[in-house]
Amino acid sequence: MIELKNVERSYKNGHTETWVLRRIGLTIGEGEFVTIMGPSGAGKSSLLNVLALLDDGWLGEYWFGETPVHALNRKQRADLARQRVGMVFQSYHLLDDLTVAENIDLPLSYKNLPARERQGMVADILDRFQIVAKKDLYPSQLSGGQQQLVGIARAVVHAPALLLADEPTGNLHSTQAREIMQLFCELNRRGTTIVQVTHSEENARYSKRIVELHDGWLTRDDALATKAMEVDAK
Repeated sequence: MIELKNVERSYKNGHTETWVLRRIGLTIGEGEFVTIMGPSGAGKSSLLNVLALLDDGWLGEYWFGETPVHALNRKQRADLARQRVGMVFQSYHLLDDLTVAENIDLPLSYKNLPARERQGMVADILDRFQIVAKKDLYPSQLSGGQQQLVGIARAVVHAPALLLADEPTGNLHSTQAREIMQLFCELNRRGTTIVQVTHSEENARYSKRIVELHDGWLTRDDALATKAMEVDAK
């Protein structure tokens, strides 16, 4: 589903160039559940931003299925992201002037769906996340954990082919975190490809593969099928 070839990313500050991704070669098959780990500053979020089509400043090749992302212009990349990708941000990125229900509906607004069908999909996800009572509130009226739940609901409501998550449970208590990871496993079993960035060893155990970065270099790529099955069985 995804193939990166010699992907690199750097930032310039005056005469200094700092590399955050170096010669990344990575293949992620359809239906995989991959965790990206590594110390702070390793390049994890930078790699996730490339995968999410949010960053245009990288070099190399990025294939999304049969689509050469590196050959697309900014508008084409944005259209691809809207149709195929869901993103859970560490800092929520909810729109302050939209209600909870309107924030969740946002990805559906880019699809050619009847209004009644969209309303039904939003209602279903509100019920699944047990936030029906919050549907008419604005982000400023929610706690950090509630905003995170809304951000996750928004990311999955349109059943994306690829779900990307940056520390998806960082603001949730342990019970909510476990429920979210179990939801990710359910989505993965239904065919959604998932890539998460996390520092949590517990969250990593829900995935089937760990990719580790250090100083922008990919230094580990391990399959964890046995551990994932053990978690699913609990």
